[in-house]
Amino acid sequence: MGVPARRKTRHGGLVAWAFALPALLVYFAFLVYPALSSLWFSFTDWDGLSAGYNVVGLGNYADMAADPVVRQAAVNNLIWAVVTVVVPVVAGLALAVVLNGTVRGKPFLRLIFYTPAVLPLVSVASIWGWLYNPQYGAINAALRAVGLDSLAQPWLGQDSTALGATMVAAIWLRVGFPMLLYLAALQSISPDLYEAATVDGAGKWQQFWHITMPGLRPAHYVVIALSVIDSFKVFDLIYAMTYGGPGTATQVMGTWMYFNVFQYNQAGYGTAIAVVITVVAIAVSIPYVRSQTKEHAV
Repeated sequence: MGVPARRKTRHGGLVAWAFALPALLVYFAFLVYPALSSLWFSFTDWDGLSAGYNVVGLGNYADMAADPVVRQAAVNNLIWAVVTVVVPVVAGLALAVVLNGTVRGKPFLRLIFYTPAVLPLVSVASIWGWLYNPQYGAINAALRAVGLDSLAQPWLGQDSTALGATMVAAIWLRVGFPMLLYLAALQSISPDLYEAATVDGAGKWQQFWHITMPGLRPAHYVVIALSVIDSFKVFDLIYAMTYGGPGTATQVMGTWMYFNVFQYNQAGYGTAIAVVITVVAIAVSIPYVRSQTKEHAV
């Protein structure tokens, strides 16, 4: 009886691998192989066009440590990560709590707040580029209309305001995603918990901290992890709004990688920057993966 059962198990395993093989081939062809190729080219001086190249070892990574633009881009990335994670997450949570209540027009309000999250980033950049236009933009026009002409300025054209202006656009864009996840998580919390807390004399603030926040713990992991990873990968919004300028005021690791690979013909150096971005994104995602693994294990 044991032999047929063993053969059946082995046959079932082969069938499972046969079904998984097409997906695995696609995975290796479009993810694993390009990633390994990028890692290899990060140790070379390849220009992205020539058939030949030289192996420079850790030379590209040493150049990164001495590159002032990389240092500024890293600082900008850190500022961007903190602001565009904290503000949208807090605002998204607040909106979710409000929209989970008895406010009127909830479907319409959800649509309004979530719509920016599904817009193409190029469209978002165009919208905010028009708003920030120093000549006929709506922001400067509104400031002049109320007599605050001194505050009207080229928001995207000067070092002191360019990064902050792009972050405002990113916050507007990103609030809807955490709001939607938190709203779904709030609806999974039993109303009986709030009723019991009310009977025991707990106020709204106490209910929020002792019922709502613990009930949202799984959503916190997802929202924060995805938001942090997304913030370190920022590229298209800044590229479309400021092109990394003025000067290098809004340069981030993603845009500096792009310029080196596709404009300066320094593909080896650019892929080294891409490797660093990938390592940081993986490192940030580890706590989320570990927390999810522990929860499923329990």
